[in-house]
Amino acid sequence: MSKIPAEYRSEKLEVYDSEDNSPKSLDPFKIQQLRRKLDWHLIPLIAVLYLCSFLDRVNIGNAKVAGLNHDIGLTASEYNWSLSIFFVGYVLFEVPSNMCLKKFGPRIWITIIMLAWGAIMMAMAAVHNAAGLLAARFFLGVAECGLFPGSVYLLSLWYTRDELAFRNGLFFSTATMAGAFGGVLAYGIAQMEGVAGLHGWQWIFILEGLPTILLTIVVWYFLPDFPETARFLNEEEKVLAVTRLKVDAGPANQTAFSWKQFRMVFTDWKVYLHMFAYILNATPLYSLSLFIPSIVQGFKFDTLTTQVMTAPAYIIACLFTIAFAFSSDRFRERGIHYAFPTFVGGIGYILLIITKDSSTAARYVSLTVTASGVFASVPAMLSWFTTNIGGHTKRGVATAAIISFGNIGGAIGGQIYRANDAAGGYVRGHAICCGMMMASCVIILIMKYLLIRENKRRDNLTPEEFAREAEGEDLCDHHPGFRYWS
Repeated sequence: MSKIPAEYRSEKLEVYDSEDNSPKSLDPFKIQQLRRKLDWHLIPLIAVLYLCSFLDRVNIGNAKVAGLNHDIGLTASEYNWSLSIFFVGYVLFEVPSNMCLKKFGPRIWITIIMLAWGAIMMAMAAVHNAAGLLAARFFLGVAECGLFPGSVYLLSLWYTRDELAFRNGLFFSTATMAGAFGGVLAYGIAQMEGVAGLHGWQWIFILEGLPTILLTIVVWYFLPDFPETARFLNEEEKVLAVTRLKVDAGPANQTAFSWKQFRMVFTDWKVYLHMFAYILNATPLYSLSLFIPSIVQGFKFDTLTTQVMTAPAYIIACLFTIAFAFSSDRFRERGIHYAFPTFVGGIGYILLIITKDSSTAARYVSLTVTASGVFASVPAMLSWFTTNIGGHTKRGVATAAIISFGNIGGAIGGQIYRANDAAGGYVRGHAICCGMMMASCVIILIMKYLLIRENKRRDNLTPEEFAREAEGEDLCDHHPGFRYWS
C-alpha cells in the first residue's frame, strides 16, 4: 500500500470541485472523445509544420547532389561549415524562443517564425558564394529554432504523460518522411535545371520554402494556444482538458510563470543527464539526415537515382519510430524504449563499416538498420523529460535548454562526414557516430536506474518525512508525491 496521501497520487482519476470540495469523477468515455478531438486538431498540423521545418533544414544535402557546390564554388570545408552554422543560431535562440512562445502564445509566435524561415529558405536561391550561404544558414537556424522545442512543449500542455510518446512519435516521424519525401521531391525538382535560367538546386530552395509561407495562413487561423482558450473546444471540454492534466500532474501542476522554476532547471541533475544523452543521439541523427544523400551516392548510384533511393530507408525508419512511440505509451515506460533503438543504431553503424566493400544491397540494409535505430529513439527521448519535469515554467525552460544543448550535436554532425573519407566508405564518420550512440545508451540506463531508486525512496518515506519534504512552494517534480517515469 502506497504511503502517499491520496490527493497527491497522479494516477487518481478524481478531483475536487473548488466551490464545495465535492468529488467529481472524470468520465473515461468523455476523455476518449476529447483525446480524439485533440488529435485531429493538433497532431496533423504540428506534423506538417515540422515536415516543412525539417525539409528546409536538410534539403541542402539534396542541393549539394544537384550541383550547389560546383555552381557557387563551394569547397568541401565551406560546405561542412554551412551545415554546422545553422545550429549555432538554432542553439543560441532556443530558450528565448520558448519564452516568447509562452508570452505571445503558440499561434502568434509560430506564425512569425514560419514567415521568417520560409522567406530565408527561398532567398537562399540567390546565394552566389560561400559567405552568402553561411549567412543564410545562420539566420535560418535563428528562425527555425522555435518550432521543434515549442512543439514538444506545446504537446506536453495538452496531453497526459501516458499519451505523450505516441504523439511525439507521430509528429517527429514526419522528420523521416521529410527525408523520404525530400529525396523524391528533389529528384523531380532537379529536372527543372535551366528553367527560367535557374539551376536545379535553386528551384529546390524556392519550391520547398514556398509551402512554409503559405502554411502560415493555416497556422494563424487553426493552431490553438492552450486548452483553456481553445476555440475548437466547448466550455465543458475546456474544463475536462484542464482538469485531467492537473490530475495527471499530481502535485507538479503549477501553471503560472515562476522565476524559481526557471532557476530550478539549472540545479536539476536530470536536466544535465538528459542534455548529454540528447547530444549523443542528436549528433548522429543530424549527421545522418544531412549526409544520407552523400552516403547513398557512395553506393554507386547516379545523381538522380541517389535522390530517390534515400526514400526507402526513411520510410522504414518512420514505421519503426511510430511503433516504438506507441509501445512506450502502451507500457508506460521510457528508458528501454530510448536505450534499445539507440543500441540498434550503434549496431547499424558497425554494419556500415563492416559492409563498406560489400554489395550495394548489404550496404543499403545496413543504412536502413542505422536510420531505424537513430530515428526510433527520439519519441521516448522527447517524452521522457517532458514526462518527468513538472511545472509549466520549469518544463518549458528545461525543454528548450535540453533541446538547445542537444542541438549542438547538429553543429558537430555537420563536421563528422568529410569529403576525403567518401572513397573509403566514411568509416571515420560511422565510427564516431557508433561511439556516441553506445555512450548514450549507457547514460540512458544509468538514468533509468537512478529514477527507479528515487521512486523507491519516496515510496518508503514515513508520513513525517513526506510532510517535511512537501513543505514549500513551486516544488514541481521535487514534491515527494510526484513519481518519475523510468
